[in-house]
Amino acid sequence: MATVFLTGASGFLGGHLLRELCAAGCEVRALSRRAESDNAIAAQGGIPVRSDLADVASLETALNGCEAVFHAAASTSMWRAHAAVQTATNVQGTGNLLRAAESLGVQAFVHTSSVSAYSHLEHRTLDESIPQRGAESWINYERTKYLSEEAVRRAGLPWIVFSPSHILGPGDRHNWARLIMLVDREKLPGIPSGSGSFADVREIARVQVRAWQRQRFGEAYLLGGEHASYVDFVHRVGAALGKHTPRAATPAWALMTFARAADAWSRVTGKEPDVTPEGAAIVCETLRVDSSKAKRELDYVETPLSTLLADTLAWMKQEGLIAE
Repeated sequence: MATVFLTGASGFLGGHLLRELCAAGCEVRALSRRAESDNAIAAQGGIPVRSDLADVASLETALNGCEAVFHAAASTSMWRAHAAVQTATNVQGTGNLLRAAESLGVQAFVHTSSVSAYSHLEHRTLDESIPQRGAESWINYERTKYLSEEAVRRAGLPWIVFSPSHILGPGDRHNWARLIMLVDREKLPGIPSGSGSFADVREIARVQVRAWQRQRFGEAYLLGGEHASYVDFVHRVGAALGKHTPRAATPAWALMTFARAADAWSRVTGKEPDVTPEGAAIVCETLRVDSSKAKRELDYVETPLSTLLADTLAWMKQEGLIAE
């Protein structure tokens, strides 16, 4: 039985990775910082381990005897007030984990990056041959995902990098689930003018474990899904829930104007705004992702959006996040 170390196990993707690794017969030590997370991890078959990405010594203790590291923890905040903490988590934290893994001779480092490492500045359909532009971005999340991925590529460890697009599926409480809950309450103020590529969280977890098992070291994979405009996505949610939704997209200039005003007010109140200029910039862009490499080499499956959305809504109803 292989022993692996997992970060982000209490999160959306990390929770699915925990289940897939346990199903593969691994002993999974999962980084946990709270008793609440301990219970959730243990319930899924993992072993909660007290550690901190800011503390190399604690990471070395946690990693001792591990064959592989699956790093899925990250700060996804789009608020500039969180930039320093986000950089510490995404960049310094990843570097600390890499140093601990190298010092102990860990045999594999499987890293969850993001399409954000390519940046919203890139308007072409993304594939692995396109240079990443995250270093050029004014959005801290994009810069930190680029820098953390670069650290992984430079490390002296066998690595595999995954860059998912918009992750959707059962288990989501904070990402697209927030938009879905607003639709359910008929309180969605508007729809962004952009579009995205919706990837199944279950497939993302499965393919990461599969890549490790197949030892696809030194390879990077984009993981996309069905492309849809946000107008189409919101209308599908509204139709499935029997709820009224805005008919058309909010113009990009109007959303950005609102976001800038909200950001300015947040500096007075100290409260995170619902929409930030960073978030507005991203959701006003068109994102298309070519998953051909992952399909070819890892048997990656792009779940049809209709199926993926139905599964997500069914889970949210079961959890009481939206009305039956």
